[in-house]
Amino acid sequence: MRVASGQGFWGDWQEAPKLQVRRGPIEYLMLDYLAEITMSILEKQRERDPAAGYARDFVDLVLDLAPDLVSKGIRVVSNAGGVNPDACRDALVQRLTDVDTVRPLRIATVRGDDLMSRLDEVLAAGHELRNMETGEPLSTVRERVTAANAYMGAGPILEALRQEADVVVTGRSTDTALTYAPLIHEFGWEADDWNRIAAGVVAGHINECGAQACGGNTLFRWREVDLVEPGYPIIEASADGSFVVTKHASLGGRVNWASVTEQLVYEMGDPTEYITPDCVADFSTIQLEDLGGDRVRVTGVEGRPRPELLKVSIAYRGGYKATGMLTYSYPDAYEKAVAADRVLRGRLDRLGLEFDEIRTEYVGAGACHGPLAGSPDPSVPEVELRISVRGDDRARVERFTRELAPLILAGPPTVTGFAAGRPRVHEVMAYWPALIEREVVESVVRVEVTEA
Repeated sequence: MRVASGQGFWGDWQEAPKLQVRRGPIEYLMLDYLAEITMSILEKQRERDPAAGYARDFVDLVLDLAPDLVSKGIRVVSNAGGVNPDACRDALVQRLTDVDTVRPLRIATVRGDDLMSRLDEVLAAGHELRNMETGEPLSTVRERVTAANAYMGAGPILEALRQEADVVVTGRSTDTALTYAPLIHEFGWEADDWNRIAAGVVAGHINECGAQACGGNTLFRWREVDLVEPGYPIIEASADGSFVVTKHASLGGRVNWASVTEQLVYEMGDPTEYITPDCVADFSTIQLEDLGGDRVRVTGVEGRPRPELLKVSIAYRGGYKATGMLTYSYPDAYEKAVAADRVLRGRLDRLGLEFDEIRTEYVGAGACHGPLAGSPDPSVPEVELRISVRGDDRARVERFTRELAPLILAGPPTVTGFAAGRPRVHEVMAYWPALIEREVVESVVRVEVTEA
């Protein structure tokens, strides 16, 4: 059973899923669009337009691929629904009527992750939704909350597949479920078959970042990887839970022990406890065998029972921010940038402008490496001064944006990079991770299957 990855994030290479469908055999195409920051962006879009809040390019992609999906029997599982799966479904249904296919596509919508309309009810019932990092109850920021979405697992996706959906559109599904739900469905794994489901979780983790498992963003011999037309990972899974990571032979990229290992440790905390809604996978049990020819076998994965609680991703208004940049050139570029920062901060103090945070970076002099880099290199020929402020008062942040341009003539010499004008003020959407009892979320899950 082949589950191909076609999207690692919202904004990923749009040609990848087309190549996955058209360059070789697959049974499922998983498309992962969501991250915590993505949910915040989509929520802001829905605030402006009730019909928005989903990955719009997903609709165009499905329209393009619809004849292939029907003729080849390929099913799509995606979390492109974002914070508004119904709007995504409506757009698909409306526009698919103009696409010539031998039969209509069946579109399934998974709902239930969105807790926003029930948030006060949930809090009143005693679910404090404490921040997993600080321990604070959500009540401290309740008035600023804009979105609350629980991470759902395989259950609703399985229901959609049982109803013969061709395209499954979810909201905040856990990324790995987009891969392991099809495997559970096809192989008939029991809900408590922890080892096999854990193997599916590992497969999903390899798939979820797209080309990153196929030589993209790799450190290992990166100069040797052809990424003009890269392959994206394909999981060739067996009923016993073992699987092979590969790619279409006609595409670039590379699959070997290094590319798979780099992806396995991506976003990794305790490797013995990779927690999902459907099991806890022990990544320390993974065994890799490089078969050559862009094929890596994965075996030996062990798992444990699923957690009692589900994770909730909450977004709330966290104030405002602005970032300005100026470039200083040779000679003494770094010294000039430091002087400009000192001048700017002095002027902000003189104006009485206080912020929650002011951050200065000297790009080109070692800023990307942080404090571990040691002293910046003073001999670099050019340095970009990047200074950011964050605070609750929009007017103060706006005032900061007017203080950067004066540095052009009333600041150190040899400055450039100011043609774009004043920095823009952006609202900060802050992230609040929390846990909630499973039954609170599962009781509101609904699945609809609609024929286009």
